[in-house]
This record gives sequence, C-alpha cells and structure tokens, in this order.
Amino acid sequence: MNEFLEQFVIEVRDLAEQAADDLLALERDPGDRDRLDSAFRGFHTLKGAAAIVEFAAMGRAVHAAEDVLDAVRRGVRPAGTDVIDASLACLEAVRGWLDRIEAAGDLPADADAAADALVAGFAAPASTPAASPPAGDQGWIDDLRPRAPDATVALRLIPDADCFFRAEDPLALVAGLPGLAAVGLAPRRPWPAAGDIDPFACNLVVMALCRSTVAAVGDHLGPMRRQAEILALAQDPAGGLPAPAAALLQAQIALARVEGDNLAGRLGAAGRVAANVLRRLGRPTAAIETALAIGLDAGDPQPFVTAVEAALAGDARKAAPAAAPGTTAAARALRVDVERIDALVRLTGELTVVKNAIGHAAGMARDGGDARPLAELLRRQHAMLDSLTAELQRAVLAIRVLPLRHVFQRFPLMVRDMAATLGKTVQLNIEGEDTEADKTVVEALFEPLLHVLRNALDHGIEDAETRAARGKAAAAQLVLSAGRHGDQVIVAVADDGAGIDPAVIRRVAAARGLAPAAALDALPDDEAIDLIFAPGFSTATAVTDLSGRGVGMDAVRTAIGRIGGRVTVASRPGAGTTVRFALPFSVMVTRVMTVEAGGQVFGIPFDAVVETTQCARGDIATVGRAAAFVLRDRTIPLIDLAEALGRETKIPRRPLASIVVTEAAGLVGALEVDRIGAPLDVMLKPLEGLLAGMRGIAGTTLTGDGRVLIVLDVQGLLQ
Repeated sequence: MNEFLEQFVIEVRDLAEQAADDLLALERDPGDRDRLDSAFRGFHTLKGAAAIVEFAAMGRAVHAAEDVLDAVRRGVRPAGTDVIDASLACLEAVRGWLDRIEAAGDLPADADAAADALVAGFAAPASTPAASPPAGDQGWIDDLRPRAPDATVALRLIPDADCFFRAEDPLALVAGLPGLAAVGLAPRRPWPAAGDIDPFACNLVVMALCRSTVAAVGDHLGPMRRQAEILALAQDPAGGLPAPAAALLQAQIALARVEGDNLAGRLGAAGRVAANVLRRLGRPTAAIETALAIGLDAGDPQPFVTAVEAALAGDARKAAPAAAPGTTAAARALRVDVERIDALVRLTGELTVVKNAIGHAAGMARDGGDARPLAELLRRQHAMLDSLTAELQRAVLAIRVLPLRHVFQRFPLMVRDMAATLGKTVQLNIEGEDTEADKTVVEALFEPLLHVLRNALDHGIEDAETRAARGKAAAAQLVLSAGRHGDQVIVAVADDGAGIDPAVIRRVAAARGLAPAAALDALPDDEAIDLIFAPGFSTATAVTDLSGRGVGMDAVRTAIGRIGGRVTVASRPGAGTTVRFALPFSVMVTRVMTVEAGGQVFGIPFDAVVETTQCARGDIATVGRAAAFVLRDRTIPLIDLAEALGRETKIPRRPLASIVVTEAAGLVGALEVDRIGAPLDVMLKPLEGLLAGMRGIAGTTLTGDGRVLIVLDVQGLLQ
C-alpha cells in the first residue's frame, strides 16, 4: 500500500468513526442540529476522499447517505430509524473496504454490488426490500428472465418522443450495455396505421437484462439515465449473493449444525470459510466473526447460524447482536504530536554532544592521559548519558501511546445492536476516552472489553418489565470509563443491572467442588464474587444459576494478565456491577530480575515476583511427576526452570535450592534456578515471525555485554 493510500485509510477511518458517533447521538436526540450537521459534513468529506483516490463505489454509497442527510436537514425527511440504520450500514461497509485495502494494499475491485445495495437502501425505508422491483410491475422482467436467469440488473428505457433530435439512439445505446443478456421491445403507445407513423418520433420501450451492476448500467446510459428505470435483481436463494457463494454459505450452516464432539473445530472452520466468502464479495464480515466468537464462547452454533442466514438474506445489520465495527488488526500508523518529534530531535542533538565527549575521553585514554581526570570525565559523561537515555526512553514511549478512544469507539454501535436484539433499552456513556496508554495495551483491550460488555448487556441488565418492577428507569445505564492513576491506566465497565449475588456464587462453587461449603461460607462477599474468575466456573450449570455472569471471566483475567494488568469485580445485588481493569501505562519498558538456569541467563518480570527464598532439598516433595514445597504453611508447586526449558544444569546441585516465588493471573508457583542475579530495566521486544506467540516467553532484550536476554512469561510457564 502506497503512502497516499495509507493516508486515505487513516483519514477515512477517523471520519467514519466520527460520523457513526454523530448518528448514534442523533438517534438519541433527533432534534440535535449540531450532530446532524456534523454527520452530513462527515459523509460529504468521505465522498471527497473517495473521489481523490478514484474509489467510485465508495463515493456512490456515501453520496447517497449525504443526500438523505441533506433531506433531513431541509426537513424533507425525518431522522427516523430507517435513515440511521442505512447510514450506519454504509459506514460499516466503508470500514470493511478499508480493511480490504489494508490487507491487499489496493482498492477493492468488487465493491460495486455492495454499493448498489447501499444506495438502494437509502431510497426506501429499511422495512422495504429496496433491491426488489416494485410489486405489480414485474411482468416485463418475468418475460425476459427465462432468457437470462443469472442476470443481475433489469433496465426499462422509455425514450422521449423527440430523442432523435438530440442525437440519441436508444437501440444503439442498449446494444452496447455492459453484460447485455436479453433484450425486449414494446410500443409506448399502440402503433398507428402504417401510413400514419411519424418517423421522427420515438414510440419504443426498450427492456433489457444485464449481467452487470446498477452503477455500470447507469454510467453507460449517460444523459438518457433520466429516461430509464434500473433495478437490481435479487439472486435466489441469497439476496444479492451469487449462487456459488450462497451454496458455500449454506454448506457452512450445515457443518455448524452437525451434532457431536469438536464443536469448536467445526465452528472455527465454518466461520473462516463464511468470512472468506463474504470478504471476497466485498461484504462486511464483522458480524459473522463476532457471532462466531459468541458461539464458541457459549458452545452453541446458533449465533453463527443466525448470522450466516442474515447474510444470505442480505441483511448485514441483523447478522449478529454484537457486530463489532472496524477491525481488530493492529494499527499500521500513528498520529504523533509535532512537539514529541521536536523532543526527539533535541535529544538526538544532546546525545551527539555526549558521544563526542566520550570519543574525546577515548582519545585521552589512547594517548596515555592521566587516569584520575579521565575517570572523572567518564563518570560525568556516563551520568549525562544515563539521564539522556532515560529521557529518550520516555520520549519514544510517548510516541507509541494512543488514546483509548481507538478501542472505545468500536462499542457504541455494537451496544446499540445487541440491546435491540435483546429487547432492552440501554444508554452507553463513555468517559475518559482521551486517556492515553501504550499502543500494545490499547489494542489488547478490545476482546476483554467486548466480553465484559456482552455479559453486562445479556446477563447483568434486566429487561424493561423487571426494571420497572424493581423501581428502576426503563433505560439501563452502562458506563465505559478510563482514567490515569500514577503509572497505571484504570478502565472500568459499570452497569446498574441486577448485580451478582454472593450467596448464589457460594452455592454454585460448592456444587462445582471449588472449596468446602464451610470455607465458602466463611469467605467475605468480595472474595466470593472473585470466584467467577476460577477456571471451569463458567459451565452450563453456572450460566443457569448465575444468569451467565462470569461466563469466560477467567479468559478475561488471562488476557489482561498477559499485558501485566489486573481485573477486579465489585457488585451489589440489585444495584449493579463494576468490572475494573488496572493496566500498565506501557508494556515495553519492563523491570526484570535476572536468573541463571542451565547455563543461560533469563529475565523474570518483577511484577510477577512475590519473593525469593531458599529451600533444603529434603523439604522438596515429589507429587507424581511434579514437585512442591511448603512455604509458611502453604504448599507451592515448584518448577525446575532449566528442566522446563529443556536445558541441562551446568553446576552441581547445592543443598539449598534457590527459588523464585511467582504469581500471575491468580496462579501461584515457584521456579528453581541456579543463581539469582541483579535487576534490570529493559526495553522488551516481542517475539516475531515463527516464534511469535511461543508459550512461556514474553520477549527479548539486549544486555549490556551485547547478549540476548530472554524474558519469561511466568503465566505461560505456570499454565
């Protein structure tokens, strides 16, 4: 993708997000003139951007949205649900096209059909199948259809009687139609007697079927477009989908519905195929992908089946309750404040001065200069270099930061669609979206937040009748907030729903055998609620007894733990629940403890280290193929780090084992090492290529002597 197209993607994605935000605000308050004007300007700018890169399909779609919003501004059309839905569907298609551009590096060549459907959607209320010809006026289509059953466009051209005087030749024009498949002729008025025919007046109606697009046919007609009726023909059985694509999607539905084991494998395969089919056709895939995630989460193929059936019916907006707009791919470009660039330039100059001073000291040493002044010079320059390096580190990290708006802006539309599917009225309020965090942290937040928001909507917030019976407002309040506290970023999701009942959790935990009933009864309420994070707690029985609150929350804690964060839950029965993420501002700078195992030095993140200790070898007990020791009346599993990493210990076993006690994502364990070294502040580089995602390794860095230091992922080792 060239730089020009890359800038187009950045600009259009920002414009689309702002326009979506304006539309959602307009839906809440149809009289908000400022939001209406802002949305109109957004689509107008999108149209201009599409014209600059010659993306005609996108330009046509957003132009239709612009026209409708202009009609709303002039009072000709109300800002009803049909307008909002069609405009949001247009923006979702734009996002899908942007994803294609980022993936392929070029404009999507097959977007015309999707654009035609979007344009048709603006011409009629959402409840009317806009792509179908008017009822009662299809006889001419029915007559021609057997001659071209795979035609996609129908044309009826009724030329003006005086068209010949404008040098218009309707027959020659129709003969050159792209993808012409069938032609029919009829008189506009009954033919007069042969002697009364006026050879200078056109009395024809020309009908044609084409294997093309509405846009291509309209462009070919040129000035005669106003004399024509052009209709997109639905493709049976999938509205607007070619028959082979429809057959493939039907096959994925059948695969998902097969009964038996390995549901995750079948659903995963079906989901990939369905998404690839829609992506090849230039259709949005976010709804399919989100429905697949919901189905895998719940162990139920129905959400995925419903999404594919909706795609077959040509209704992308109903494909999934949690359709996530945009893409979850990592951002390829960042916008950086020019002041931060200037700071880097300044630091570069100061580092050059220090480099020259060190070069001068090296020359003095080479020439046999006095050691004492030389040592003092080196000490001063090292102190200056240390200070500048720390400042440079902070400046570089400041460039990587993103506002949380980049992830928060994906949720308003998703919450709107899911609430509508569940029949609930929910007001999503976003606070602190300008709070900044490292790019890695921001991009890792989407899936955990998606899961928590879905739980809140589906299981935490009551329906309107229940809320009314409890004296609550019909519209539930859901708050997504963020703030900076010291070196941490706090992100919270709060709802005013039913809350979590600790008594129910104790009962289910006892039934699951997580702890004896007496021990559970003695737990404080906050510790009892924390049991929803226990692996295996989110079973079908737990979903029934707990209304699903806690489904997959162990996965949320695991995901947040990978980036060095913590998850806590606070809840009051009947008053609501708050899930809070405490996240590091940056995951790139890490303080590690160095240890030696099997003749190699490794790093362990300090955040995962509880303490270091020594244990007599006689006190280490063998439990099956594992080992454990007792520390202050607590049995702790012990892992021999050299053995776990497939390395042989280079030094003889000493009577006292050196042990590092660690904790990650609620898992407590210990690592036996050969030696414990000094702490280091390191710039962590994640593994790339074939090694990306390797369990047990968080990344690498370079030590002062030029060696590569592998930094361990304690959570991966303990699991």
